[in-house]
Amino acid sequence: MNVKLPHVGFQLELVDELLNLAIKEDVNTGDYTSLACVPQDIIQKAKLLVKSDGVISGIEIAKLVIQKVDSSLQMEQLLNDGSPIKYGDIAFYITGNPVSILTAERLMLNIMQRMSGIATYTNQLVQKVKHTSTKILDTRKTAPGMRVLEKMAVAHGGAVNHRMGLYDLILIKDNHIDFAGGIEAAIDKVHTYLKLNKLDLRIEIEARSLNDIYLILKKGGINRIMLDNFSPQQIREGLKIINHQYVTEASGGINEENILEYAETGVDFISIGALTHQVKSLDLSLKAC
Repeated sequence: MNVKLPHVGFQLELVDELLNLAIKEDVNTGDYTSLACVPQDIIQKAKLLVKSDGVISGIEIAKLVIQKVDSSLQMEQLLNDGSPIKYGDIAFYITGNPVSILTAERLMLNIMQRMSGIATYTNQLVQKVKHTSTKILDTRKTAPGMRVLEKMAVAHGGAVNHRMGLYDLILIKDNHIDFAGGIEAAIDKVHTYLKLNKLDLRIEIEARSLNDIYLILKKGGINRIMLDNFSPQQIREGLKIINHQYVTEASGGINEENILEYAETGVDFISIGALTHQVKSLDLSLKAC
């Protein structure tokens, strides 16, 4: 069964560890209900039924679950991750040992329902701002251990992934600035650290006011400015000051009600934690056929 995890940021080893833990958590020493009730010497077929409109995500992960539970199970795939879906669609069929199908069922559904919920909500916001040049970003506000899957779902919904973790981007936020002794000190300390440790990382810094923007521009040495908790009007003022010298990102208090107003300011990116931390799972079901 061919599995496609195209985004280079999605480490397969993390997915593998997550699925191993999830199977241990759910199955442990055995799916005794299925083993007791279901014949093991026959071949059965089940379908993944869509029960809500939205965007599907997690099919490639479902393949990995199936392989881990029983490599003899076969999937007939009808949809791809990122595809728009409507009630009544069938994402795929699974054929094989019915005990194995039932053992894999809940884990597949838990993952796909959550991922599809993220992809669906993400896509709703992407559609709201599609006529602008602004791109939507995710954040690190993810369920522990689930980040790789949740960021994959964000990408399936049409948004852009921000940093994967604390290790692949320098993001100097308010507490870093305060603990370091100010914006200039924080930037200096970051450059010293990167040089001493021979690290090549891009640098983003948070601005909490228009005055912060002036201090950042005076100091320089960064790649992106995050305008945190700015109103749309303040964003416009900040963008005039920055004048395209740096990539810009708006963050804080942005939701489906006001995202269009923020996007129409011309800011390059909008980061929204709610993409992953306020998830409403999409309704999917596995049914025997």
